[in-house]
Amino acid sequence: MPQTNGISNSLDSANYDPLEHLNAIFSDTETLSSVPTISDALRSYQEDLDEEIAELVVSQSESDAQSVKEIKDAKAELAELFRKIENVRERATQTEQSIAEMTADIKRLDQTKRNLTLSMTALKRLQMLTTAYEQLRGLSKSRQYRECGQLLQAVIQLMAHFKSYRSIDQIATLSRNVADLQRELLEQVCEDFEITFAKGEVAQHRSTLAESCLIMDALGDNARSRLITWYCNTQLREYRQVFRGNDEAGSLDNISRRYSWFKRMLKTYDEEHAAIFPSSWRVNEMLANAFCEGTRDDFRGILTRSMRRSDGQTLDVNLLLSCLQETLDFEQSLERRFANDARMSIDTLSSRDEKPNIFGKAISEAFEPYLSLWVESQARQLANMIPKYRQQPLRPPDEDFSPQSVIASSTELFHFYRLTLQQCAKLSTGIRLVELSKTFAKYLDEYAEQVLLHFLRDRPGGQTPPLQDIILVMNTADYCHSICAQLEEKIKSRVDEEYKGKIDLQSQEDAFMGVASAAVRALVRMVEKDCESSWREMRNTHWSKLESVGDQSSYVAELVKHVKDRSAEILGLITKQQYARAFCDNLVEHFANAYLTNIAQCRPISEVGAEQMLLDSYVLKIRFEELLSLNAEPGTPVPAGYLKRVNQSMTKLDPLLKTLQVRSIPPEGLVQAYLIHIGDRSDTNFKKILDLKGVRRQDQPQLVELFQAHRASQENLAQSSPILTPLQVPSSHIGPSIGSLGHGSTPSLQGRFDPSILGSAIMSAARDGVDRLGTPGLTSSSSNAPSGTESPSQASETTPTATNLNENLRNIGKFFRRDMGSFGGRFGGSKASEDSGR
Repeated sequence: MPQTNGISNSLDSANYDPLEHLNAIFSDTETLSSVPTISDALRSYQEDLDEEIAELVVSQSESDAQSVKEIKDAKAELAELFRKIENVRERATQTEQSIAEMTADIKRLDQTKRNLTLSMTALKRLQMLTTAYEQLRGLSKSRQYRECGQLLQAVIQLMAHFKSYRSIDQIATLSRNVADLQRELLEQVCEDFEITFAKGEVAQHRSTLAESCLIMDALGDNARSRLITWYCNTQLREYRQVFRGNDEAGSLDNISRRYSWFKRMLKTYDEEHAAIFPSSWRVNEMLANAFCEGTRDDFRGILTRSMRRSDGQTLDVNLLLSCLQETLDFEQSLERRFANDARMSIDTLSSRDEKPNIFGKAISEAFEPYLSLWVESQARQLANMIPKYRQQPLRPPDEDFSPQSVIASSTELFHFYRLTLQQCAKLSTGIRLVELSKTFAKYLDEYAEQVLLHFLRDRPGGQTPPLQDIILVMNTADYCHSICAQLEEKIKSRVDEEYKGKIDLQSQEDAFMGVASAAVRALVRMVEKDCESSWREMRNTHWSKLESVGDQSSYVAELVKHVKDRSAEILGLITKQQYARAFCDNLVEHFANAYLTNIAQCRPISEVGAEQMLLDSYVLKIRFEELLSLNAEPGTPVPAGYLKRVNQSMTKLDPLLKTLQVRSIPPEGLVQAYLIHIGDRSDTNFKKILDLKGVRRQDQPQLVELFQAHRASQENLAQSSPILTPLQVPSSHIGPSIGSLGHGSTPSLQGRFDPSILGSAIMSAARDGVDRLGTPGLTSSSSNAPSGTESPSQASETTPTATNLNENLRNIGKFFRRDMGSFGGRFGGSKASEDSGR
């Protein structure tokens, strides 16, 4: 039986497996004897299952019958419910019909009552209208205007109720009679005003006229407008007769008489006529508007005739401005009188957000088309100021120099701009202000080119500009750069919204930044001039005969001393950290290029000589890293960005010098060193290495062939080296001659630079353009131009030379600003931005 129970339990398992079960029961041969027992147990289990299934089938059948019965009962109950609902709906309909039949008589009574009420109201109103009409006719004949005004309002209101009854003859007749009476009253009141004013009896009939205004109020806007228009025309008739026409009284010279006449007219209104008209009519304001419109039309005609004069005389700009100023003052006085609050100042930026002025440009609008004459007069004044600024000394003789000073002419120029802008904003905030902004931009360009750059040119006798003059020019350029941005924002805040997109002084900002760049390069040239003897000593050294490498060459100490002494003096006068950093960056880059150029002048160079040069370059690199902190407090850390810049500038010498350190025998070593350090495919550049090493011409072809063979097996080689390609290696040893040095990060080594013609070089840089900050294309011809050569600033402003100069000067400024943007913030900014640069 235990096996039987095990069989039962296994068969009831949810994961029953017959094979596994049989293997468990008959695990060996001895268990085969229990097959009959197992068979009986299975058969018994099967019978139990059959019985259980049969019971479940019977139970389910009984359950289905019960469900069917419940469904039938539910359907019967629903049918009964629907019948009850239908009965309720029928009873509700019957009830509604019964109520309607019961209340029908009541509704008819209510409608009859409403009709009767309306009829009685209409009859009562008709009686009131008839009575009021008869009374109004009588009062109008006796000119009792106060009572007439009240009755007229009542008649008009009552008549409005009978618009829908005009198909009735009696109502139509009454309506016509009322309309005729209104016209009669209108004409009667107008006649009273005309007679009274014609006879000059206003004072005697003032109360009657004031009461008659009640009639005009009742008659509506058209009647009121007619009376006001008549009054304005009557009062201004004398003005038009006196001032309109071509006689002397109507000329611009007598504009003040016009305004004085109207002020007397307003005084007369206040004293004699203000009591006649209701204050809500604002008759005095309507009178002022009529005066302004007529005066504006007169001025348009006068100005048009002045521009068409046959005698050739043009309109006097001073007279035009004087008349316009008087007109603006007059408009402002009207604004104060009628706007109940003072007119916002034109210089207040928030005035644009206020409500529009009532009399703004009411008369002065006639002058606006002719303001271009005023703008032209301002341009002529500026054209006369630029040559005067060019002739003035940078600072008065009795004034001490200050590192923060700027040239006085710059502050004077921007003061003139500020006053002119204020005046123009009062005259016009439209297209004329845009024209003025373009005039500002034009003479800002001329100030940068003809004044500031002029002071950076060489002096008579080939002398470079003094250090203090260069500092003043740099400070002034930075000042003008920052003021340009403020000026642009100021103009945009005042010009009309539709013209704001046309205000742009970005080009002028870039031009002044270009002048600042030229000033920085002039400072670098001062250091270069001091170091000329040191470079000469380097070129005179016999680099091919050195036997050993020492600590440093003799010229290095002298070169470092000159650089540090002059740089300390210059940095002591530069107040902004941005420009101090720019000077040091340009100086290091310049001397790296100068060192490279002088290497080319020192051929032949032995392996020991190249090693000594490499050591000298390391010494210079270490000394250049100290430049920015020459005048700083002890322990002040040097900015990491500057150290990186010095390292980048000086380490570009390493590939050349390391290649020169390799002997030409065996030749494979030199070729491999060239491919590793220089890494280009240029035969010309490889020959430059051979020339620098002093390899004889007859030996060079074999080395070139070997270079070509090794080059063919190399990949990822550049076509030409950026260091060797611009380098000019002389065919024989040349004396103290320096190639033209680049002033930026990319060497430009053709030609020769003479420090005595610094100004010409700067102007040539602006003419020829730049690839990057401090990379002017100074060719030999431009570098050696005589000092007396006329600068582009002296040429006509419309010539291509001046245009190119202006454009290239802006490009220099853009690159200068970009090159310094990583360490100085915005130029012309606050002290905080300078501190952040440190």
